[in-house]
Amino acid sequence: MNLIDTYIRHEIASLGLEFVPEFRFHPDRRWRLDYAIPSQHIGIEIQGATYAAGRHTRGAGYANDCEKLNSAQCLGWRVLWYTTQQLKADPSVVARDIKLLLDK
Repeated sequence: MNLIDTYIRHEIASLGLEFVPEFRFHPDRRWRLDYAIPSQHIGIEIQGATYAAGRHTRGAGYANDCEKLNSAQCLGWRVLWYTTQQLKADPSVVARDIKLLLDK
C-alpha cells in the first residue's frame, strides 16, 4: 500500500463509512473504481502521473476515462476525481468532499 492509499483509507474510515478498493461498478464492463462506498454510490478515482504524460492525460486514456466516468454516472454513481498531487497536498479534501455529497 502506498502513501496515497493510506491517505484515502484514513479519510474514508474517519467518516465511519465502509469502502471497497478496486470496486467493479459496471455489470458488463471490467471497469473498476479505485475506491467505492457502495452504500452511498460514491466512487473515488485517483489520476496519477498527470504531470508526466501518464495514461490519463494522453488521448486514448483520457477518452477511456471519460467513457468510464459517464457510464458510472449513468448508473447512479457520484465519482470524485483527484490527482496524486492534490492528495499529497491536502488529503482531507476526500473527507470534505464526501461529506458535501452526503449532505445533498
